[in-house]
Amino acid sequence: MGFQDKKIAVLQQLRKEVEPISLPQLLEKLGNGYVERSVRRWLAEMGTEGLVEKTGSKRGTQYSAISQPIDSSKSAQTCFGPKSQKIIEFVRRPIYEREPVIYANDWFEAYIPNSTFYIPHDFRTKLYTAGTRLKQEDPAGTYAHQIFNRLLIDLSYNSSRLEGNTYSLLDTQRLVLEGASAEGKLDEEKIMILNHKEAIRYLVDTASKLQVNDQTICTLHYLLADGLVEPQYAGKVRDHGVRIGGSTYIPFEDPKKLQVQLKKITKKAAMIQDPYEQSLFLLIHISYLQSFTDVNKRTSRLSANIPLIKNNLVPLSFNDVEKEDYTSSMIAIYEMQDVQPLLDLYLFSYMRTCTMYDSTIHSLGFDEVRVRYRQQRRALLRHIIENKLTGVTMHEYISKESVELVKEQDRKAFIEDVIEDMREADLSRIAGLGITPDQLNTWKAL
Repeated sequence: MGFQDKKIAVLQQLRKEVEPISLPQLLEKLGNGYVERSVRRWLAEMGTEGLVEKTGSKRGTQYSAISQPIDSSKSAQTCFGPKSQKIIEFVRRPIYEREPVIYANDWFEAYIPNSTFYIPHDFRTKLYTAGTRLKQEDPAGTYAHQIFNRLLIDLSYNSSRLEGNTYSLLDTQRLVLEGASAEGKLDEEKIMILNHKEAIRYLVDTASKLQVNDQTICTLHYLLADGLVEPQYAGKVRDHGVRIGGSTYIPFEDPKKLQVQLKKITKKAAMIQDPYEQSLFLLIHISYLQSFTDVNKRTSRLSANIPLIKNNLVPLSFNDVEKEDYTSSMIAIYEMQDVQPLLDLYLFSYMRTCTMYDSTIHSLGFDEVRVRYRQQRRALLRHIIENKLTGVTMHEYISKESVELVKEQDRKAFIEDVIEDMREADLSRIAGLGITPDQLNTWKAL
């Protein structure tokens, strides 16, 4: 039974229970093959996903399955203030009651970086308070590396969901981490999610040298659109007109105009000093321009994460945003150049994301150690398998390396994580290590 199968089995066992159950009781019912640290981590993850409820504390902690998924559509409605609600009502009127509009270049030109602000000062302060995680001197992308798997899953799932993708959160997790696609799903849905995975990896891996410019935006589009649009249009400005479903907005059609305007947008965005303001600016204007044949909104959503990842702020995963609310907020920009509904959604979703990531990393004392030293742990795993280390030799190697790689206060938990990974090693858990199935099988046979 693989890693994800065991996690699902834990949830299934909880669903069988009539009353909340403690962790020792749960482990006893699960039987052999379940490591306490892993089960704790899975329970914490499923708690943030709205699948499991945790009650009590310390030795009195108990867990139970949530019988019905959380209805995020009800909570999402609370994000819109009175002004936004009126705007949303207008853009949801029949399309024949709304006037056709073209690209409002005057609106774009009126924005002056570091003087004009879409996000009011008090809101920016609130975002900083909620989203700051590391010191300014930490290398760009450090925090995103710590939460990398969680970010891959959440952003791939939510951004795809906003495009109508029907993969569930658990289906997305299995596809992103194990490559296992859900039965009955369209190939296009699978490609959409895997493309998100590659685009997010690009943002995180190149964070230290990532620049806000038209080339970066085109690279993101290529990674997101590859296999979903005709090859000549992946990462390239379109040479034909497009229309927006459900909107009266008519974007530019001249490819030269589109190229010039994309450069202007990224040049202006690069001048914005506040990372949250820069994030929202990119989210708005990359989508508003519609410079590509398709996949414009997906490109804007990942572009919005560039300044957040570079500055070690909590990324924006678009949690609990309903597709209809997001679409209406974008139409308000297309047709009215009013950013208020999207600003409300941004603030609402970002605060939810911050809470979720804190829950994932800090709900258990040793979770942070596991994500902080992910690369070091996987490097040890690869070396052990490649060099066929076992027994005393393997344990001596782990102890020696941990002294050099890990802070003293984290060392014990780190070694426990390495030993657990060695015990649970299978094809899904060595993905990306460069280890072949034959190498793994040879080592396990020893």
